[in-house]
Amino acid sequence: MLKYLAAVALLAAALAPTAQAAPVAAAVDFTGTVKLSNCSGSVVKPPSAGVNDKALVLSNGHCYEGGFLDPGEVLVNRASSRTFSLLSANGQSTVATLRASKLAYATMTDTDVTIYQLTSTYAQIQSQYGIKPLTLSAAHPAAGASIRVVSGYWKKIYSCRVDGFVTQLHEDNWVWKDSVRYSTPGCEVIGGTSGSPVVDASTGAVVAVNNTINESGERCTLDNPCEVDAAGNVTVHKGVGYAEETYLINTCVDTGNTINLNKAGCALPKP
Repeated sequence: MLKYLAAVALLAAALAPTAQAAPVAAAVDFTGTVKLSNCSGSVVKPPSAGVNDKALVLSNGHCYEGGFLDPGEVLVNRASSRTFSLLSANGQSTVATLRASKLAYATMTDTDVTIYQLTSTYAQIQSQYGIKPLTLSAAHPAAGASIRVVSGYWKKIYSCRVDGFVTQLHEDNWVWKDSVRYSTPGCEVIGGTSGSPVVDASTGAVVAVNNTINESGERCTLDNPCEVDAAGNVTVHKGVGYAEETYLINTCVDTGNTINLNKAGCALPKP
């Protein structure tokens, strides 16, 4: 019997490398993430950007240093010298303080994004601090995809899946369209996680930006978003979190990694 068991063990060991050859998910850590004074964020690189372009930082529109933006309000190319703490890959330390040269774009209408342009290029950040940017996916996120919500503010990574998409997400006076709904448990995000990049675990690319969660089960109030479908039906999901898709940002990126709302095909809300 012992000889038989030993033979089985040897056979299993011989087969093990074949079993391990299956594709694995991309390793997701804190690379490219930043901490803001009130939120989380990330250094993102659109596919069209060059390494010598000034880098961009992505966060939420409601994380703008000037406060919440009114429905219908869009800010473009505003002066800003905001600073961001760039985290190490393991999230345990701050490797640099990055500074904005301007607020490139911000809105809380249809989506919830703020984009800052930095004084540093992607190449400078990588050569000086060893940190690469996160790639901004040009594709719509997929239902069921495994995702990671990476909070630079709390230095915590949440893991779940894309549960589905919301036609309209209403919170107080704001309306966001085609929002990502998180599956639960796993992504019970909290205050301070706003602006966290939502990373597709299979590609390592940013597909959305985390922005809200229904905290107490209220209907369409501040901190309690509700879902409205195409027929106007309203549903409330207490404890469920949401994010805003980011692929549309790429449609407005122009030469020099600038945001050009007049670019043909640009789909971001305009002033």
